[in-house]
Amino acid sequence: MMHKSYLEKHKKVIFSSLLIQGKLYQHCAEIETQAREMFDMLVEQMKEDEGVTELIKEENQWEWVQRMGNIEARAREIVLYEMIYR
Repeated sequence: MMHKSYLEKHKKVIFSSLLIQGKLYQHCAEIETQAREMFDMLVEQMKEDEGVTELIKEENQWEWVQRMGNIEARAREIVLYEMIYR
């Protein structure tokens, strides 16, 4: 759980408070679920905005792989910044 590690290293008071209240794992699980949903949504939006389609995948797999890798990397950075490291 990336959010748990972040809290433990950088937000020790919040980490301790959630741990003492018995809410740490529930909190982290909720953040991880929201982060996954946000990632999936961002990838789909970026694919649509940039015209990355199954047709490109069929015609030029290497281009599709490159473009998808770029989209996923950008979406991952957004999710990390917005959800995990807050």
